[in-house]
Amino acid sequence: MSNWLLPILICSFLLFGYFRGVKVYEKMTEGAKAGFEVAVRIIPFMVAIFVAIGMFRASGALDILAVILSPITNLIGMPTEALPMALIRPLSGSGAFGIMSEIVTNEPNSFLSYLVSTMQGSTETTFYVLAVYFGSVGIKKTRYALPAALCADVAGILASLVVCRMIF
Repeated sequence: MSNWLLPILICSFLLFGYFRGVKVYEKMTEGAKAGFEVAVRIIPFMVAIFVAIGMFRASGALDILAVILSPITNLIGMPTEALPMALIRPLSGSGAFGIMSEIVTNEPNSFLSYLVSTMQGSTETTFYVLAVYFGSVGIKKTRYALPAALCADVAGILASLVVCRMIF
């Protein structure tokens, strides 16, 4: 049944549109054209964020920041090895996934593996999301979006730490 659910749903939408007199194919191509235009508009924002992430990691700034913040992580009981994950996650989902994969490969079934996996699911790629969403609609002044999103990331990291300490 589940294999047929998606095709049935798609056919239902197409038939519903057809019986309502909607030119389904034309509307679909208009939507695809609009989607392509949005994709073209956000390319500069995506290139900028990927270059910034590459520079941040390659310059050693991530490692320096991890050393500077290690007293705070020790104070709250967070392993220092999880700090690069917490720092790179708001910037890059694939970069954070790479860090998480490396930790899980080297230390499977450890507290650190559970923690970074939980952090991966509890936080967001904040800068990427803001760049793409605000860039796609042309918003220049984001007001409180960035501070609020970063606070949510910190809350997700701390919640991950608390939950993992309770469970593991």
